[in-house]
Amino acid sequence: MALIPPAFLNTVVALGNPSQDGNTSYNATGFIYGYHTGNSDEEGKKLYRLFLVTNRHVFQRAYEHGKVLHARFNKLMESGSNTYTVNFEDANWIVHPNPEADVAVMPVNSNRLRADGIEFQCFQGNDHVLTLEQARESEISEGDGIFVLGFPLGQAGEERNYAIVRQGIIARAQDWLKGNSQTFLIDASIFPGNSGGPVLTKPDSIAIQGTKANHRCGLIGMVSSYLPYQEVAVSQQTGRPRMIFEENSGLGVVVPHDVIQEAVLAAVQELIPAPQTNSGPEVN
Repeated sequence: MALIPPAFLNTVVALGNPSQDGNTSYNATGFIYGYHTGNSDEEGKKLYRLFLVTNRHVFQRAYEHGKVLHARFNKLMESGSNTYTVNFEDANWIVHPNPEADVAVMPVNSNRLRADGIEFQCFQGNDHVLTLEQARESEISEGDGIFVLGFPLGQAGEERNYAIVRQGIIARAQDWLKGNSQTFLIDASIFPGNSGGPVLTKPDSIAIQGTKANHRCGLIGMVSSYLPYQEVAVSQQTGRPRMIFEENSGLGVVVPHDVIQEAVLAAVQELIPAPQTNSGPEVN
């Protein structure tokens, strides 16, 4: 029994910057998002334009490190190599029009990835997501389960990308559901490296009487950060603060799908026509 469609794990990409020893320090997460073009191929499969999605602050950090961002994809098992690293130097990243929105996207050439033997899938923007409207219709609320996918603390896997999956719950969402906020909170273990990772709804077959059960696993948002709290060490002699300790509160900030989609739409409008692809097997 699987609660997460296996294809969703193949959407996740490890992101990092070159380190002084010549290797790559993987310190963030991204994922492949498919924007449905409205067209289909000769076999009737829907066509998508693919984008690599992550946080704006991940892109900005890469810009500060010589404009280089490395993305590690898995190669097909029979290809003779486990991973494939793309060097995005001066890449055409497009950030969300609202500077407060922590989203950046970059077009992906799926034909190039396939030619190089890359194993990947995408979140289909018309089928595998939960929009704000759908979240309202599904009565998504505090206490509902979620999964967080990503590479916390640089744990991207030795030979291949193996995303770490952690469970949590929606901690506060009413301000987002009522249209008053562009983020919501989850109660989950979020650490450096989770930035840019997809957040999925957890399917459930039960609900209290008078409410709906959520039977779907879909993309509801992306990790942006965790909320820290501070403890202050005070000198007994002077009564003044001497040291501040910052800890992880366990609450994570999530950018909802609709905000991600706004950045993707901005990229679609800005870019010249790009290759379209079918996303592979359908995911239910």
